[in-house]
Amino acid sequence: MGDNRAGNGGSKQSLTGRTLYVPQMSHGGAVAFAASFRSVGINAWPCPDSDDRTLELGGKYTSGEECLPARVTLGDFLKVVEQPDFVPHKTAFFMPTADGPCRFGQYATYVRKVLRDIGLEDVIVFSPTSQDGYQGVAEQVNELMRTTFRGLTCADILRKMLHKTRPYEVNKGDTDKAHAQALAEVEKALEEPGVPTEKRMKRLISVMTEARDNFRKVPAEYSRKRPLIGVVGEIFCRLTPFTNDYLIRKIEHFGGECSLAHIGEWIWYTNCEQQKHLCYAGKRFSVEMLGVKIKNWVQQRDEHRLCEPFKEDFRGYEEPHIHQILEYSDCYLPHNGVLGEMTLSVGKAISHYYMGCDGVVDISPFTCMNGIVTEAIYPTLSADHESIPVRNFFFDGTQYDAERDLGIFMELVRTYQSRKKIKRVYPFYFPSES
Repeated sequence: MGDNRAGNGGSKQSLTGRTLYVPQMSHGGAVAFAASFRSVGINAWPCPDSDDRTLELGGKYTSGEECLPARVTLGDFLKVVEQPDFVPHKTAFFMPTADGPCRFGQYATYVRKVLRDIGLEDVIVFSPTSQDGYQGVAEQVNELMRTTFRGLTCADILRKMLHKTRPYEVNKGDTDKAHAQALAEVEKALEEPGVPTEKRMKRLISVMTEARDNFRKVPAEYSRKRPLIGVVGEIFCRLTPFTNDYLIRKIEHFGGECSLAHIGEWIWYTNCEQQKHLCYAGKRFSVEMLGVKIKNWVQQRDEHRLCEPFKEDFRGYEEPHIHQILEYSDCYLPHNGVLGEMTLSVGKAISHYYMGCDGVVDISPFTCMNGIVTEAIYPTLSADHESIPVRNFFFDGTQYDAERDLGIFMELVRTYQSRKKIKRVYPFYFPSES
């Protein structure tokens, strides 16, 4: 499960005594992920925040053929290298691998090459989807995976509360403060070592309930006139504000509210894919399949318990089951033959339509295959669903006048909002329709 090879591609090395840096595929997700690793004795931390130096360093060692997330993750790793306390043999970078059409599967290999080329063979690139097991944490792998899932779920919930509260706040910055405070408390609950699994869950539920109450205390003026925009697309780019030029904040500035596809969606998808591959291998009734189903059941139960305090707050914002998303996508991109984010984006776009959204935005890196395919699908999808406005936004790290295109898109959104047949369901704190 873990390929802990250094930049020179040679020996297996332990993470013991090293600091593991996690890319910020969403700030909250990286904070939760790193805290989960610390709970089993691995000194893990999110990479530094991305900035212009990130793009400069990443661009120095890429050709321009790579997608933006590759440039950003590499650049952030190289920012760590520039830190005064950087020691190669005490450093590791977290970079998983994957199959499928996305270039993401080559990131870890390329990072190793760059490190080797600049003489940093002692740095480990930790890739936890290979074959060598979690070096140094093998006896704790189940605990680590469960804590990590809970952490990512908490991060998803808090981000959802952030996006559904911030557009209505009276005092600018209040919601961001509530989110940061809640994330810090989740981090504390996750990172403590040696906590029994049920005790940790109860602590997380308590922290999340307090976070819910603090979000509710944010002074806000809720209005049913504000349009709701579903946000889908490539997972890194849509979840990382730096890589999408802070598009969600810009939509809020133009008078919208966003419902962003979360990390958990990908976890449920990979669980489905794992079961599908076992069926193809003739293992529908096998010990392996039983293990996958038990894992999926446990994760669903954990997610339900963490979401329960937010049941009333998420009324009208409920997440569809992964099978529903794939079913929606089937007549455009059948998931049995099409892999990855493109089928999820199409299915989730349709889910946003039935949710009562007033438009859909797809965020992708420039030249991303998933984004290119969905862009070709969306005109037909829109025509089949009351001509709901759907807009692709592609990003490559250069200056982009998104405001101009957003202004046009939001005008289409408001026109659709006035004529759509499927109406939104609102939480209890929205005023009644006058």
